[in-house]
Amino acid sequence: MSDEAVRGFPAFGAAGRSARSWWGRAWVSAMEDTALDLGQLKKGRKYAAAGLVGPITVSPGRIAAAVDDVDGGPFHTELRLAELSEADWTRFLDRVASRAGHLAALLDRDMPHDLVTAADDAGVHLLPGIGDLDPECDCAGWELPCRHAAALSFQASWLLDADPFVLLLMRGKGEREIREELESRTAPRVDLVVEDRTPGDLPELAEFHPSGAPSIPAAPGVPAEAFALLAANASAQARAVLAGEPWPGRRPDTVRLAAQFPAAASRLGGGPEFERAVAAWTHGGRAGLEVLDSPWTPPKAALAAARAALADVTDEEPVFDRNRCTAGEVQVRLDRRGRWHPYRREGGEWWPAGPPESDPGLLLG
Repeated sequence: MSDEAVRGFPAFGAAGRSARSWWGRAWVSAMEDTALDLGQLKKGRKYAAAGLVGPITVSPGRIAAAVDDVDGGPFHTELRLAELSEADWTRFLDRVASRAGHLAALLDRDMPHDLVTAADDAGVHLLPGIGDLDPECDCAGWELPCRHAAALSFQASWLLDADPFVLLLMRGKGEREIREELESRTAPRVDLVVEDRTPGDLPELAEFHPSGAPSIPAAPGVPAEAFALLAANASAQARAVLAGEPWPGRRPDTVRLAAQFPAAASRLGGGPEFERAVAAWTHGGRAGLEVLDSPWTPPKAALAAARAALADVTDEEPVFDRNRCTAGEVQVRLDRRGRWHPYRREGGEWWPAGPPESDPGLLLG
């Protein structure tokens, strides 16, 4: 199993919260609807809020952690979820790639209702249903889920809030593999034929070679893959416009293309600033690019919550500057959706360093 197929998350610590995203709540419902003892669920929620769940490991088909107990422990606890078949993955990724809005949302770590509905229509069930979550624990309790498995499940929903790729990893594929497969579906075809044309000649959109590949005119100094990339992007933009979905402006669009088509990144831009922008989009989508470019002043309540979350996780005194908080060589930036984006100092500059989290303590801990 590759390193990319196993993700580790630090312990949340004491954190009284509930799932915020609709897919996080769906995860919790799948556990609650199966529970035989509501008392175990209540204890599990208390254990989760008290921070009795240790670091969490997520891998295909499995999420695991050690869970302490007021009466002993720690106990090794797992939740198992069946992986999707390759045929299911093909249907799901085809559906995502066919809609510009779905593709942009997923890469921005969002999971729209209609994306999941489209997957369900294709026979691919992403979210667990009743009986799909299989808890295991080495405690002496016989109830399923026991309070330890319930605690892990509640905290798993917090992970899903920040990153639906956690669910997709449990279903069998890591983020890098998913991005590569989506790129292969949205990238231009390699069998496009390039013809030399004299100035003034205009290509007919309906013209095709016997091979079925459309003709694309050559231009001095412009490689064929650039034409194909632009054609693919124009197609995606047209679908978004017809669907009434927002589309990025010129600079965000260029950065998005470079993030989604790494092979073409060098032809779309260059230099450290462009590379930082691409990294910001790769990790955080449009919101990631916004926090890279545009500081803003969050509500006082959001900053107070962040101070409380960071109080016990860093030896450095955090310094707040509008939506940016710096502690030593680590910085986190708050976006307008309430997620904190991690940055690391490299060569005197702050560089995006990973996906955002709702709890800044997970990034500075």
